Amino acid sequence: MKILVLGAGRMGYGAAFDLAHSPAVEAVTLADVNFALAQSAADKIGSAKVTPRQIDVADYPAVVELLRGHHAAISCVTYFYNEQLAQAAVEAQTNFCDLGGNNDVVARELALHEAAKAAGVNIIPDCGLAPGMVSVLAAHGAARFDSLDAIHIRVGGLPQQPKPPLDYQMVFSVEGLINEYIEPARVLRGGKIVSVDSMTEIESLEFDPLGHLEAFQTSGGTSTLPESFLGRVRDLDYKTIRYPGHCEKFRLLLELGLTSSEAIPVDGVMVKPRRVLGEMLVRNLPADEPDYVLVRLEFCGVIDLVQQILRYDILDRFDEQTGLSAMMRTTAFPVSIIAQMMASGEIKDKGAIPQERCVPPEKFVAELAKRNIRIQESFLE
Repeated sequence: MKILVLGAGRMGYGAAFDLAHSPAVEAVTLADVNFALAQSAADKIGSAKVTPRQIDVADYPAVVELLRGHHAAISCVTYFYNEQLAQAAVEAQTNFCDLGGNNDVVARELALHEAAKAAGVNIIPDCGLAPGMVSVLAAHGAARFDSLDAIHIRVGGLPQQPKPPLDYQMVFSVEGLINEYIEPARVLRGGKIVSVDSMTEIESLEFDPLGHLEAFQTSGGTSTLPESFLGRVRDLDYKTIRYPGHCEKFRLLLELGLTSSEAIPVDGVMVKPRRVLGEMLVRNLPADEPDYVLVRLEFCGVIDLVQQILRYDILDRFDEQTGLSAMMRTTAFPVSIIAQMMASGEIKDKGAIPQERCVPPEKFVAELAKRNIRIQESFLE
């Protein structure tokens, strides 16, 4: 199979790396508007399977032409382009998945269902870590219950050596981070889909070997899960894990208006506070240092007439051998797995479909395990 990766940044590199090391993949095209970046990433991967290309993803006809001849394509560019790229994939009759990042964009991609079905392809948005891997894990765990009351999802990417003031490092787009913190979170409460403010409802949790941590509401993590589980569970939510104190510190920035996109005059120049904050975060927070990714899902329901709480835990670490961060592994590897499943025909239903409704969960979990991303299961007392 031949797979196209759009975007040669951290996640594009991680996806191309995984594809290049998958025996079923014959060729990988790694395309970026910056050809030198694509070339550098291909050289670093060091596989004859990987061919760098130059592409401006805003050039619709050029994207359609590049898509043709590939069995699947992965978007690792900013979410602004994903709707247009999904439309191009339908026209090119190429399977398509992306890393998501915005609920409205995802909704517009899913609206392409009938067109994608008629073209005989899949459009599967939001296939990174959260949403993405955790969405398929939610389907995996839910299938083990006779009836289910609740699903609670907790996810965090953390530096192994936290540094003040935020004890956080930049592991993906700063725009995506700010979106998570300012947009409302969609959850199931009492069997109904409701919105709650992000950076609220702080809770404490323990995660070996990191000890005491905090988790709080953020947007985007549930994606299409509330609709998929509506009528099946009473409560479903997603919270982001951080080192203690992070939420309170960052919430101050929100309360001061520093995440506003409304331009204000400063010394005669119109300035958007959000742009300034984003730039300062990129300049002042560490990046690319050894990291952890923490994942916890808890399922509450009935198995064989007994009320049970099942916990899935994943602790992934920076891989010294490959140089891949935990965030790259747990974001890029899942989207690579799903792209390969689409290309090989393992995903049977065609159209624009959320991954929790179409990705075979047992096969997906087995593929994660091959990449040493393993679930620790436990039933709580």
